[in-house]
Order: sequence, then structure tokens, then C-alpha cells
Amino acid sequence: MKKSIFIFLVFLCCDNRKNQAYIPQSSGNINNVSIVMKEKDWGSGLGEDARNIIGDIYEGLPVDEPNFKFFYTSPKQFSGFSRHSRNIIYFQKDTTNKFTIYKDLYSKPQLFFLIQGEDEDILSNYLLENKALIINTIKDGERREKIRRIRKSLSKSNVLSERIGIKLVYPSIYKTVKDTFNFVWLEKQILKGTLNIISYRLPKNSLSDLPKLNEIIKARDSIGKLYIPGRLEGTYMTTDNDYKPYFYKQSIDKNIIFQTKGIWEVKNDFMAGPFLNYLFKDNKTNEWVVVEGFAFAPSVSKREYMFELSSILSTISLNN
Repeated sequence: MKKSIFIFLVFLCCDNRKNQAYIPQSSGNINNVSIVMKEKDWGSGLGEDARNIIGDIYEGLPVDEPNFKFFYTSPKQFSGFSRHSRNIIYFQKDTTNKFTIYKDLYSKPQLFFLIQGEDEDILSNYLLENKALIINTIKDGERREKIRRIRKSLSKSNVLSERIGIKLVYPSIYKTVKDTFNFVWLEKQILKGTLNIISYRLPKNSLSDLPKLNEIIKARDSIGKLYIPGRLEGTYMTTDNDYKPYFYKQSIDKNIIFQTKGIWEVKNDFMAGPFLNYLFKDNKTNEWVVVEGFAFAPSVSKREYMFELSSILSTISLNN
């Protein structure tokens, strides 16, 4: 019998652990999530809902990949090191129906999502109603963790500040491969390809005040033709029109950012991959500032590569 949920409460809890001298460091790779529920629930509709939500598609990749990699644990096995996972979703049968988010419960940093309910229907309803909150909270936590790790080997280069007038948090493994008056290209060598960050400015009249997607694509294609050659003579980067880009408007560091996720290709050559483009206006000069990350990683997973680039781009700010 399906029961209705009349009261919906979310508690953001921070356990300050005043009486605990030591909280262990959390463990796990970036974008890993542990799911804890009874084995019979894991094989039922509740388990399927959890797998579908955590395994939802990462936007902007040429081949579908999930946002997160999940690991199942039963409540009986949930002890010791399994409690040190950075992201845990715990389902518990209880007479109290409640959804709670705990911070740093068993390790640090850690997000612990506790979903309590009388039966499987109520547990599933709480999960589905809070899908966006759970996903966005984990994404933000993983972005912060990625940036924390990046800061351990931070680049000391001033090339973006001097050429483009922006600041960006990125690791020292990224090297400058092109530095012109109005264009900077940073590159990181990976096992099968490269990760790339480019940045440039566009004249204030080159785009409308509220740029549309087709304007942004036209601008990036012109820059690709001018500055980003392919392996063969006469080839250059452009946007793959067979994939419809994702297009959003968001706010970062008090700037309105126009964000585009899509697929790039090299005209007249067999090279392609995902890109993430940030566009915003410098209100002091009225020029448009562009920062883009793109990956070339043929025949391998690209989610973590694009997550790294996305995390780096999220730190963007203009020089004071």
C-alpha cells in the first residue's frame, strides 16, 4: 500500500565533533558514491531508482557516461573503512519519515545523506523528490575536493593574468603552448591525448548584449580557424554541428556566465572531443572574455577529464 508523505523536511547538519579529537580523512576517487541499503531493496524498485539517479548522464560528452560511479554496500557491511567514503547515501527503514544531510559524520570531507521511511515507497519518494538536491550537493562537494587537490600543485604562471586579465586556479602540469597578444593556450599531456585550456577576448560589439548560442558558436569557430590548427595543413578546430550543444546562463564571482557544452572536431581530419566554453563581459572594458576547456582523449572515458576542466573553469575571476 502506497503511503503519502505529508511533511517534507530537509536538515543540513554539521556535526562539530567537539568531543572527538580526530576525524579521519575521507577516501575514494573523485565522483564516487556509496549507496547503503538492504540487499532485498537493492534488487527492487528502490535500488533501481538509486542506480538511475546516481548513474544519470554527464552532459556534453560524445558517448554517454554517468555523473558518478556508485558502489553498493549492505548495512551489515557498513563499518570501518567503508564509512570513510566521501559521499554516502544511506537508506534506513524507520517509523520516522525524514531526509537529512550530515556533513563530516564519519570522515572529512564527507556528505552523508540519510533517507528514513516506513517502507520502500516512502524511501523511494524521498529519493526522487530530492534528486536534484542530492546530485547538486555531491557535484559541488566533488568540485571543491578537486580544487583542493589542484591547489597542492598550483601553477605560478601569470600568463592569463597578464594577457587576458583573469585569474584561474589550475595545476602546474598545464604548460603554455601558445601565447599571443590576445590568445593563450594551456595544455596538459595525458596518457592518450591532451587536456586544453584556451582564453581570449572579443570586441564589445562582436556579440549582442545577451548572446545567443549561434553567436557564441560562430565566434568560437572563427577563433578555432585562426589559432587552433589540426595535425594536417589547412585543418583547424570547429564545432561539430551533429551534436546539439547544451547552453546555460549562470553566475560566477558576480559575473553572468554564458556556458556552452558541446563537441569540437577538426575540419577535414579525424579529431574530436568535448568542450566547455565560458563567456562573460568585463564591465570595465565592455569586452567579452572567453575561457574554454576541451579534451582530446580518443577511445577512453572523458568524464573525469571534463570534470577537471569544469572545476578549473569554475574558479575564474577578473583581475582586481
